[in-house]
Amino acid sequence: MATLVFVLLAYIIGSVPSGLIIGKVFYHTDLRDYGSKNIGATNAYRVLGAVPGLAVLASDMGKGLLGVYLGKTAGLAFGPDDPSCVVYFMIAGGLAALAGHSCSVFLCFKGGKGVATGLGVLLFLAPWETAVVFVVWCVIVGLTRLVSLGSVTAAVLVPVVMWLFGEPVPLIVFGAAAAFFVVVRHKENIRRLVQGKELKAEHLGKK
Repeated sequence: MATLVFVLLAYIIGSVPSGLIIGKVFYHTDLRDYGSKNIGATNAYRVLGAVPGLAVLASDMGKGLLGVYLGKTAGLAFGPDDPSCVVYFMIAGGLAALAGHSCSVFLCFKGGKGVATGLGVLLFLAPWETAVVFVVWCVIVGLTRLVSLGSVTAAVLVPVVMWLFGEPVPLIVFGAAAAFFVVVRHKENIRRLVQGKELKAEHLGKK
């Protein structure tokens, strides 16, 4: 029962629609009505500008970080002498937060694509690998202005970089699962990329 409560709490934290709240409270704008109609950091940047975009990015990353932290706390409580137990709990917390962000209970089980929240999860679990893939993301986005291309590429690289760094198998499996999830959530972006119709990361403004 205690494990279920911890997972549910991480899920609820992940479900908090940061982009929707920031857009409505501070800018009187529902991001679901503009741009790509997504509530994530990229669309917040396109529609509202750099500062709110960064605020949404930080908030969504924070949900992932907090989910893993809750998992670590629960793991230390249930298995303080078993490091592998702690790792599994951390992964569970991260997955719950990621699920909440993408299938939010507050948005009728809809939500964002999980990139920023997943980044927060990875930052806690594997900070060095996160730094590597973040640099790759920055280079790709800087050269192409295509956030989705950078996100998909970085996601696919996560399990590869984890393997190169010699991370435990559970973390590599998690990285592969997270990469698959991000790619699936970006299927429409991938289709637009192939067609040459994907939106670039310029500030489009409200329409």
